[in-house]
Amino acid sequence: MDINDLRSIVTVAGLVCFLAIVWWAYGKGSKKGFDEAANLPFAEHDDRDAVSGTSHPR
Repeated sequence: MDINDLRSIVTVAGLVCFLAIVWWAYGKGSKKGFDEAANLPFAEHDDRDAVSGTSHPR
């Protein structure tokens, strides 16, 4: 086993990890979670501290 074998193993492992991430990101099961996360900035929430302006007392 020489350095080229190690490089080949690392390349194949990197490709497998990349394909696993792509499969996870574009799978049908993750769409709902990603859609919810995308709409979080638009969600209404009750921030009493933001209204009073005392969220970080000094």
